Formats: sequence, structure tokens, C-alpha cells
Amino acid sequence: MMRYKEEKDAKKEAFRKYLDSSGVLDALTKVLVALYEQNDKPSSALEFVQQKLGGPSVSEYENLQAEMSDLQTKYDDLLAKHQETCKELEELKNSQNTSTKEFIDGEPPKDEL
Repeated sequence: MMRYKEEKDAKKEAFRKYLDSSGVLDALTKVLVALYEQNDKPSSALEFVQQKLGGPSVSEYENLQAEMSDLQTKYDDLLAKHQETCKELEELKNSQNTSTKEFIDGEPPKDEL
């Protein structure tokens, strides 16, 4: 039981060091101090923190989600059109090869008789 607690504590300490060395603790501390020092507290502390850390606001996020959905629909439509065009191109190539073979052999292919 003691060994488990020591391993858990070691993992916690390693994670804390990781957060500290990557600047996360400093950034969070600055944002929380800025929130604390606000005379008029924002209605959404979470949105305040997100904005201070450079993330989009809730409305910006919703707009980005809608834009992404529209772009996904356009992408899907274009992909379907592209696949259809590739299929048509392949059919044209095949028909051209058949016509060329007819011209070279002087007679229609046997499967067309």
C-alpha cells in the first residue's frame, strides 16, 4: 500500500514539474490573478480564463463550429463530384480504347457483336 502511494506521489510531482517547465503554471497563475484583481467580476469566469489564454469566446466557438460544418458539407459535395468525374473520365478512356482497337483491327470487338 505504501509503495502505491509513493508511485502516485512521484507521478504527481513529475506532472507538476512538467507543467512548471512548460509555462502552464505561470500562465494559469497570471490569468487567475487577473481575474482576482477584476473589480467587476465577469459573469463567466471560465470564458474570462479562456479569453485570457487566447481561446475563442463561446459565440466565436459556435460560429467556428457552424463554419466547419458548412465547409465539411462543401467538401463532401466536391469529393462526390470529383469521384463522379473520375468515373466518367475512366469510362471515356475505356470507350476510346475500344474505338482505337476497332480502328486498328478493322472490325468491332467480339463482345459487341
